[in-house]
Amino acid sequence: QVQLVESGGGLVQAGGSLRLSCTASGSSFILFSIDDMGWYRQAPGKQRDFVAVITKGGSARYADSVKGRFSISRDNVKGTVNLQMNSLKPEDTAVYYCNAGRRGIPYWGQGTQVTVSS
Repeated sequence: QVQLVESGGGLVQAGGSLRLSCTASGSSFILFSIDDMGWYRQAPGKQRDFVAVITKGGSARYADSVKGRFSISRDNVKGTVNLQMNSLKPEDTAVYYCNAGRRGIPYWGQGTQVTVSS
């Protein structure tokens, strides 16, 4: 069982930055056995979309809409994954969800709201 808790959301003006963090809870064995970790987002009335993912080895992949603006990182020992978001746009407004996979099972956080004003 993996529990994920996000933090760092908030209100920011367009062009600003925010840093989201997600911490996984569990034993050291469980934390180190987590595979990919990533972020998804869901805007009102829309489906949940992929934002970024990072493997245990540190390889990252991004949605085209955030490439060059967002950066994902993780700490395998601490079980954390971070999303640095720069040059934010109003269209980045959404609830951001942390995701982690372990032995083929996906786990989700409760979500954190990010609002970008124009």
